[in-house]
Amino acid sequence: MPMPEVGNSGSVSGRNLLSGGLLELLRPAVKEVDHQVQGVRESHLVLREQIDNLSAELYRINEDQKVSLDLDPYVKKLLNARRRVVLVNNILQNAQERLRRLNHNVTKETARCKAVLESGLLIPGSPSK
Repeated sequence: MPMPEVGNSGSVSGRNLLSGGLLELLRPAVKEVDHQVQGVRESHLVLREQIDNLSAELYRINEDQKVSLDLDPYVKKLLNARRRVVLVNNILQNAQERLRRLNHNVTKETARCKAVLESGLLIPGSPSK
């Protein structure tokens, strides 16, 4: 069945082809970034746990020593590193959520465009010269 024309600016099928192509182009990249962000978040959780364990161990060693060792600067550095890991993890979590919403919106819009094309109607907001 031939696709209806949208005036002089091009055909609806061309627009559908473009949106479908963009979706297929972006989908693997979004999924790959999402997968890698999830991996980084998991490694940050492990790193944060290890920093917490090391910090607790340093406190325990410091208290058990008969000779006073000044481990406080090292503990502070560890806590500062932990804080930065948590901040980066939060940034990654926000970016991952934005990617998920973008992917969802692109999929929804593509489905809407396909439904409109299959019904033979013009897309709202498209030029109708």
